[in-house]
Amino acid sequence: MPWQIMEALLLGAGLGALGGLLGIGGGILAIPVLVMLYGMNQALAQGTALVMMTPNVLIGFWRYRQRNPFPLRTAALIGLASIISTYPAAQLAVGMNASLLRQCFAVFLLLLAAYFAFDQYLRRTATRTPWPEQLLPLVGVIGGLFAGLFSVGAGIVAAPILVKGFGKKQAVAQGLALALVVPGALVALWSYGHAGHINWWLGLPMAIGGISTVSWGVAWAHRLPERRLRIIFALMLIATAILMLLQAR
Repeated sequence: MPWQIMEALLLGAGLGALGGLLGIGGGILAIPVLVMLYGMNQALAQGTALVMMTPNVLIGFWRYRQRNPFPLRTAALIGLASIISTYPAAQLAVGMNASLLRQCFAVFLLLLAAYFAFDQYLRRTATRTPWPEQLLPLVGVIGGLFAGLFSVGAGIVAAPILVKGFGKKQAVAQGLALALVVPGALVALWSYGHAGHINWWLGLPMAIGGISTVSWGVAWAHRLPERRLRIIFALMLIATAILMLLQAR
């Protein structure tokens, strides 16, 4: 129906703007929205969110590399390593009990919220000696696990590791994290689609809406103080996790 397509476009536009503002591609916001508003089970929501998220992270990767150039070889190394763990993790997710998967996702959100809430303390205790570059593929493997299990979160997990472990600048770390997300998202999208856990009629209009606003969200992110963004993000994660835990009961 035309009104349903318009609703999906507007929803994708809103999620794309928020995803650009918070630097998360919109997927981690789309999943609970799809569960709560459309009554989807966790696996179907994750697969549908991937349809919207994949083009958003492609655009984000391109824009980050424009502003903060980094070697494509390094990005490719991390991205290819993520495929090793993304596929088996996605296969595990699509076969998992929907209620259990939702509970795991909610716990994951709470852990992310705790990290962002206490990031200032973590910065003071960060590793001083950078880890060797040979260990960079491990970042891809770790991120791939989250991409496969939850379809989101790989970049959020990878960026702090790259900053605190490998001494990368925040902007470079976020760009490299998106390089990890892109191949992982494509593999996870194929896995969820093959298992029939995607609502394409909803996901595609959401993707179009997200593409139209993600750059606008990124522009606003550069105007607001980073500390305020982290607090907003942490509060959003906590609220989302609580709602999903209540639904999983």
